[in-house]
Order: sequence, then C-alpha cells, then structure tokens
Amino acid sequence: MDGQQNGERLRCLVTGASGYVGGRLVPELLRAGHRVRCLARSPGKLRDHPWAQDTETVRGDVTDAASVAEAMRGVDVAYYLVHALGTGPGFEDTDRRAARIFAEQAHAAGVRRIVYLGGLTPAGVPERSLSPHLRSRAEVGRVFLDAPVPATVLRAAVVIGSGSVSFEMLRYLTERLPVMVTPSWVHTRIQPIGIRDVLRYLVGSATMPPDVNRAFDIGGPDVLTYLEMMRRYAAVAGLRRRIVVPVPVLTPGLSSHWVGLVTPVPAAIARPLTESLRHEVVCREHDIARYVPDPPGRPLPFDEALALALRKVRDAQVATRWSSAAVPGAPSDPLPTDPDWAGGSLYQDERQLPVDASRASLWKVIEGIGGDNGWYSFPLAWAVRGWLDRFVGGVGLRRGRRDAERLRVGDSLDFWRVEEIEPGRLLRLRAEMRLPGLAWLEMYVETDADGRTRYRQRALFHPRGLLGHAYWWSVSPFHAVVFGGMARNIARAAAKDMRAYGGQAARTGPAGHAGSAGGFRK
Repeated sequence: MDGQQNGERLRCLVTGASGYVGGRLVPELLRAGHRVRCLARSPGKLRDHPWAQDTETVRGDVTDAASVAEAMRGVDVAYYLVHALGTGPGFEDTDRRAARIFAEQAHAAGVRRIVYLGGLTPAGVPERSLSPHLRSRAEVGRVFLDAPVPATVLRAAVVIGSGSVSFEMLRYLTERLPVMVTPSWVHTRIQPIGIRDVLRYLVGSATMPPDVNRAFDIGGPDVLTYLEMMRRYAAVAGLRRRIVVPVPVLTPGLSSHWVGLVTPVPAAIARPLTESLRHEVVCREHDIARYVPDPPGRPLPFDEALALALRKVRDAQVATRWSSAAVPGAPSDPLPTDPDWAGGSLYQDERQLPVDASRASLWKVIEGIGGDNGWYSFPLAWAVRGWLDRFVGGVGLRRGRRDAERLRVGDSLDFWRVEEIEPGRLLRLRAEMRLPGLAWLEMYVETDADGRTRYRQRALFHPRGLLGHAYWWSVSPFHAVVFGGMARNIARAAAKDMRAYGGQAARTGPAGHAGSAGGFRK
C-alpha cells in the first residue's frame, strides 16, 4: 500500500479511528501520501497512537450535525467506520440517523467521496429476514449510495487479522475447546478476508473515478464453513484436530452466551455476530479489482491471513484490537476533581507505602499490570468479579491487553480502560464493568520527603442512587484484601525487579510476572 495513487494528495476524514479498522487505516492513508483528519468523541484516546502527531483530530460525534459539518471542512474523502452495534434495541435508528447526517454534511461541504465498510449480505435472502446487525449495515450502505456524494460501499464478511473480533472468536473457540458442542451455523459457508486486503481496498477507494457510486463485495480467495475455518486454524496453530458436534437447538441467544463463556468477546457483541452466521455470506462479484487491482498473491489466502495474525499476536505487535473502541454505553463522565468537586458522594480507598526500588522499576510494574500479568491481588476475588460481570452482560475480565509491556490512552485492560497516562508517574483506569456508579483506579509513582520511592493507589467510586451506596458498603470489607494486597504486592514486585537487574530497572520484558512471585496471578 506504499505510494501515492494518481499523484494526488487528498485530505481524508476518518471516523472510528479509535476502533479496530480505523486505527489501522490512518497510517495506511498517511503512507499513501494523504493528509488525515480524525473525528473522535474523545480525542485524548488517540494521542498515544504512533501516527497521532501526523494527523489532525477534531472532537465530535456522527450524530451531531454541527460537529460533523466542522470536521468535513476542506475534506476530499470521508471514511465512515462507525456503527451503533450493542447500544441497545434502538441501534438501527441511531445508525440510520447518523448515516443521513454524515451524507448531508458531506454534500454541504463539497466532499468528493464517501467510503463505507459494511457487511456482506447473503444472496436471495429478504432484508427483513437478516439479522438486525446485517440489516442495519445494509441500510447504512443504501443511505450513502442514495446521497448526492459518490460513495464506495465495501461489503466484507469475516475479517481475519490480529486483534479482530472475528479472529479472536475463532482463535479462542478453537484453542480452548478440543471437543466442541456447537450450533448448526458451523456449517454455514463464509468468505473471509484478511485485514491487509480490507485496508488495501479502503485506501484504493479514495481515488476511484467520480462516476463510480456502488457497492463492492470484498473477500479472500477461500470459501469455507465455520467448521472448516476452525479446523484450518487448528492446523495453522499446530493444534490437534478438533472434534466438533453440532447441536441444532442452540439459538442465537444461547450461542452468544456460549461464545461469551469461552472467548473474551462479550455476549452483547457475540450475538449479532452469531446471528449473521445463520446465512451464507459469499461474494457474488470481484469488481473492486477494476479500480483497486490485486497484486500477485492477493487477496491473501485464509491460511496465510491466519499465520500472519498469529505471528503478530505471538510477537506482541497487535496494533489495534476489537476492544480498542469504547464499550457501548460505557461511562464517559469526567473524573471528579479534588477538592472543588461538588457532584455528590465520592467514596475513596487510598493506600500508599514506601517501595524499596527505583521509580523506573515501580513504573514498569504498574504499566505491566493486568492481562497475563494479573492484578497483584487475591486472584479469586478478581476472577469472581469478572464472572459476575460476564453473567450480567458486561465485558468481564478476559479482554486482556493489546501489548504485554506498554499501555496507551484508550487501551482496554481487562474490564478497565486506560483513561490517562503520565509516563513514570500516573496510570488512571476507568471501570467498564457493570456498576451502579462510576469507578476509577489510579496508581502513582512518587518520591517522599526523604527521597525514597513511594507507591500511592486510589480507588474512587461515584455511586448512582441508593443501589450505588449499598454496593460500595457491601464490598468495603474486602478492600483490605483486594486493594491492600494489591498495593503490597506491586511494591514487592518492583523491589524484586530491582534486585533481579542489579539495582536498575529492566528495559524490556513484561513487568513483574506476578504469577512467579507468590501466586498473584489471575
């Protein structure tokens, strides 16, 4: 995807830059020589991306016409990579309204082209019979094609790439279940596509001729059932052949809970995905190649796309994950500030203690927290909280980390999201588990009056209603075990790291490896 097409440098607007596809599209557009502006509800979430300094970011939301109009100024090509999936029963109305606003403001601003990545729909199936997810994707595509601005609507089925929700679902189902009792949709034929080819088509769509206004099916060269995909994954990953027993009585709802139980993908996201697998999704044409020619060996075969994704996971080079985008309905209120906050009750659990280690060693442990490194506390307590969250439809504790060593603002971290990082000083996490209120966890590296390293930890909770107050007081008795133990074990891990490297913090490697020093692991 290197090189600038047609010698023209375009200004591109990207929505959804904090998400899986958008976060990967931005650097590809820059590499192609284009200028990029990102529209984001929370611009701060983009600041730590490696490409942030080379782009312009504006605050806004696709449902707010004024902010979209501002973002569209001077734009040549507008990419629409957002959807309201998982926001509740009214998500189709939200998607429809947002698409209309986007199309209207693009026309008003003189935008040359809209590019939209939607879903591949099955042939011969009435739209009313489609899953709400696919039906809404199809409707958004029609909104753009019926608008005055020429549109390119790319329709993909399953996207295979390190960190994609489809890849993660396939990966965990196959790796964790050598014998699987599965729904009947494992026999549905699907045409998957590698993320690299999706990005190539998205970038190439920017320079399509002005008379092109249509949808294109995009897919890889292989058409497989989901069962074949799982077996091919097992072969590529070096696993034993999986035994699969389909059970036709598993409804989409039950299937989503089954997927949610086995994989990190919560049921709220798994349900629309599994509903979409009821029908065959196979490309009916490959006309995109007229405008974005396929180089030799492309599109990538399924096995090669899998191998590439697995290599990225094993080398800890996952640029974005499905969980990069904020969880629908997750809180976004600002952190209550001290001492001038006057918004009601604010409960705190604060702990601090000296650390026999350098600031660098302590920070390495803090930045490496979560995921496989654990939470340096009573493992069962964290596990139970994660199970309870999954049970009520939350994200649970299994989203893990994008990178085992480094965090950036906006990263998901188990059932938290990174809200603020001041390298070497502060990590602030915002809770995304289901709670009757808002919660944060802060970890500080400080120096006391005697010049010694000090660790300070604050858990904050802003209750919502009587249930919120009751929740805080019901869990308060466990804070000494969970938060107290966490502070002590983080301090010990930092001291151990300091000793292990001769009095200097190691520069590489995940911090602490909590499981090796007293069973702090999850």
